[in-house]
Amino acid sequence: MVLVDGRPLLPAGESGGLVGRDGEFDRNLLRAGLRFFFLPQIRRRLAREIRAQFEAFRATGLGLDHVDAHQHMQLHPTVARLAIEIGREFGMSAMRVPAEPAAVLRAAFPGEPYRSPPYWLWVEHLRRRLRRSGLAAADQVFGIAWSGGMTEERILRLLPHLPEGVSEIYFHPAARSSARLAAAMPGYRYAEELAALVSRDVARRIAELGIALKVYRDLPPPRTDTDERAGITRDPD
Repeated sequence: MVLVDGRPLLPAGESGGLVGRDGEFDRNLLRAGLRFFFLPQIRRRLAREIRAQFEAFRATGLGLDHVDAHQHMQLHPTVARLAIEIGREFGMSAMRVPAEPAAVLRAAFPGEPYRSPPYWLWVEHLRRRLRRSGLAAADQVFGIAWSGGMTEERILRLLPHLPEGVSEIYFHPAARSSARLAAAMPGYRYAEELAALVSRDVARRIAELGIALKVYRDLPPPRTDTDERAGITRDPD
């Protein structure tokens, strides 16, 4: 989903309050987030925009693997609620939770500065919401601290330090850049990230470490609080 720093799918006459005079979403995440939370008319338009984006994706004929949002806006409680309510109508079964463990990064890249992001409370809130809704999520996500710089060398250093559970490593690959792309994400090393994704050395290291490759659709639904109280287990297969 794109709800900030981009263009809406709703027609101009229906996106008022979501966009500025240039017809684009607000680039100020704090200001946009406050409007989403406090203004009922904006929430109604936000819901219509989220639905329009799900409908546009369904029209492609592609399978819906998971949902995430530009600039991690799925962390916003209003966006999360609407995305879950609407997304389930379109077969959504998983959502990205941008939780990147600082301890893992410090072990993999000693000496490099890293501070935990300030939004960890929102991360835990989203994880609990997804669990209550029966939606899956990876245990941790890598690619946040060095967004746009997930090169082969960095991946090879990270792989031996991946913790137990399900880890997602996400990239911004591209065969070439463009003026709009460079303006939106300056300094991103798109071609190097693409090379890391298809690297034989990375594939060989993954096999050596016994890491199983999966997609979000492979993940089982989470254990709910009710399951845990009842002692119910779920077969991961």
